[in-house]
Amino acid sequence: MKILRMIWQNLRRGYQTLLFPARPKITPRFRGLVKFDPEYCTGCAVCKMRCTSRAIEFKPGKGEFTWSYNPGQCTFCGRCVEGCMEHALKAGHHEHALTQEEDCPPVYTTLGELNTSYTLARKAPAKPAAAATPAAAAAPAVAATTPNPATGGAQ
Repeated sequence: MKILRMIWQNLRRGYQTLLFPARPKITPRFRGLVKFDPEYCTGCAVCKMRCTSRAIEFKPGKGEFTWSYNPGQCTFCGRCVEGCMEHALKAGHHEHALTQEEDCPPVYTTLGELNTSYTLARKAPAKPAAAATPAAAAAPAVAATTPNPATGGAQ
């Protein structure tokens, strides 16, 4: 009979635990969900190499590549975004393909709901104009040291 009295008291008392919030609290060091802009991606795969949690997959193909992101695996460390920025700056670009949203992390109920995948054509890397000038100046020097078949040696 004690069990019936305990059940009755629990039903009358109501909730004894806190309800889960609609959105989790954001910690001060949360960097945000990774966002991909296919317009600026060159297909260098630096982001995949920098991703420690293997949330980014990069599959090269002939003339194209597939970039995939799984936020369920992501630790939101931001190493991929830093690598993308560094590589873009080295190549002479001011824009880069990856950014992070510092909003509240998304809530999803089914596995793979937030996964994104893009298949893009590979872009040729842009060469800075300053790098083309020394290469053109070095070309005549190479031509001067080529062997001359008429004399049997270098000029």
